[in-house]
Amino acid sequence: MRRYLRVVVLCLACGFCSLLYAFSQLAVSLEEGAGGVGGKPQAAAASWLGGDGRGAGRGVGSAGPAAHHGRSDRCKEFSLCYWNPYWMLPSDVCGMNCFWEAAFRYGVKMQPVERVHLAVVACGERLEETVTMLKSALIFSIKPLQFHIFAEDQLHDSFKGILDSWSFLQTFNYSLYPITFPSENAAEWKKLFKPCASQRLFLPLILKEVDSLLYVDTDILFLRPVDDIWALLKKFNSTQIAAMAPEHEEPRIGWYNRFARHPYYGKTGVNSGVMLMNMTRMRRKYFKNDMTTVRLRWGDILMPLLKKYKLNITWGDQDLLNIIFFHNPESLFVFPCQWNYRPDHCIYGSNCQEAEEEGIFILHGNRGVYHDDKQPAFRAIYEALRNCSFEDDSIHSLLKPLELELQKTVHTYCGKIYKIFIKQLTKSIQDRYDRPPKER
Repeated sequence: MRRYLRVVVLCLACGFCSLLYAFSQLAVSLEEGAGGVGGKPQAAAASWLGGDGRGAGRGVGSAGPAAHHGRSDRCKEFSLCYWNPYWMLPSDVCGMNCFWEAAFRYGVKMQPVERVHLAVVACGERLEETVTMLKSALIFSIKPLQFHIFAEDQLHDSFKGILDSWSFLQTFNYSLYPITFPSENAAEWKKLFKPCASQRLFLPLILKEVDSLLYVDTDILFLRPVDDIWALLKKFNSTQIAAMAPEHEEPRIGWYNRFARHPYYGKTGVNSGVMLMNMTRMRRKYFKNDMTTVRLRWGDILMPLLKKYKLNITWGDQDLLNIIFFHNPESLFVFPCQWNYRPDHCIYGSNCQEAEEEGIFILHGNRGVYHDDKQPAFRAIYEALRNCSFEDDSIHSLLKPLELELQKTVHTYCGKIYKIFIKQLTKSIQDRYDRPPKER
């Protein structure tokens, strides 16, 4: 009888060991299939930067959480799957002698946090505007943000100092890049319309490792989470590669339909101050054009377009985008004016119906209206966000003083409808307050 008991115990022990081994091998194979966790996105410089066409942006910074999670921040390497007890491993080596640990790490790797990629180009006296825009994005957004900041060299230290001082937020990373154009005709690209504005045309060629990107001008203010416009990417059909708002809602005051000497998209053209891009599709697409019967890729179409139309364009890179999407209208997703609300939408009377119904989602203070007295309603919003801090009390208390300031602007057409300026802003602040403190 004892012999049979010994055999049974031995069989059970062998079965248990076999089961543990099978589980550990399964976990290891899953890890190998999943690959490593992606680190901070690197800037891939375009071919004109020299070398092999790849390079990191200058002044890359991080203000987000560490790249490792939980216990793995102490691990310089992971051991192979062997059965030494943990206390027999070096302190900087994490063991894999337990299938639970391997499965846990596999689960972390399979669920990376999605980041919203936001790009801006800043030259000249645009530091304060850009910082205020970035602040508005951080105040309301839910997902972590990755900022791609293209700036003149003399602005880099200022950006780095300010953004590093926000590191306590742990909700964003940033990368600083120099202003870069193709070596041939670089001077011509730089002076097109405004200094450095045409840099946005080359973002798909520079940020080669970024799949999708939201580009905004420096004079943009987010009045609701960036996540919401980012979600429009999911509404793209299979042919759409970018999204913009119309230049005008009212053709009688439209610029393109009255004055343009070149093709433009739709009835009134599109405004490129807020541009959502699926850059993977942009890099792959071959574009129809009026220069050749051969379709051209993004990197090949820009210079020929400039050469053909440079004497006929007024708004620089925006005009070139209008020409491209005139010939490829199936590639553009058009979002409503409330996502790019400008003085043109109220300067002669309200003409953005969506904003009247739901409020302004993104405010675009072009024509310098944040810094003069021509449109005080726009300036009031800008100054309120510029002056508030990231403290909850500061954000929650800005509405009452702001509304009082807006009530002083009713002598202007935009001021007469001042409530649409704070309708969405009020909701965004309340939604932020309702989120758990760790998610604000």
